[in-house]
Amino acid sequence: MRMKYMNYYNSGAMKIKYVTIYVILVLFSSATFAQNPNREKLTAYKIAFFTRKLNLTPHEAEKFWPLYNDYQDRKAQIQQERVQLNRRVNQEGSTLSEKELAAAGDKLIELQVAETELAVAFHKQLKVALPPAKVIKVYQAENQYRMQLLNQLQQRNPQRDDLRQREYQLP
Repeated sequence: MRMKYMNYYNSGAMKIKYVTIYVILVLFSSATFAQNPNREKLTAYKIAFFTRKLNLTPHEAEKFWPLYNDYQDRKAQIQQERVQLNRRVNQEGSTLSEKELAAAGDKLIELQVAETELAVAFHKQLKVALPPAKVIKVYQAENQYRMQLLNQLQQRNPQRDDLRQREYQLP
């Protein structure tokens, strides 16, 4: 099988927010990333992680993985579009007209709605494919996987965290 792929005033939550943004940018900013062997390792690790956490039967796995892969692909497209729009606004924001800025804001909300609708549709499909206890385990596994990746990133770059903490300290 193959698989593709906050309280703001609390310093820990702020750190998670920035690491999450960093992960999203790294994952979706480059079209050549798909050729990166690290992506293959990450995908294999995610499959193993989910397999261990969900304990799917062969029949459940046969139904789950195509649904999950499709959901992740569609979600990645939405997130990539949001990153590109944010990048455009950040780079050209001072030259954009009020109308263009309003349209960009509207589009960001549309993308959030699309991502939410996608999550709702995925949830409905999961409820058909898996028993309720395993549906909940899917969401728990996603959160645990994300937190584990963030922790590993933080352990690899403790200096970056140090700089961010100093940057956001009140004088």
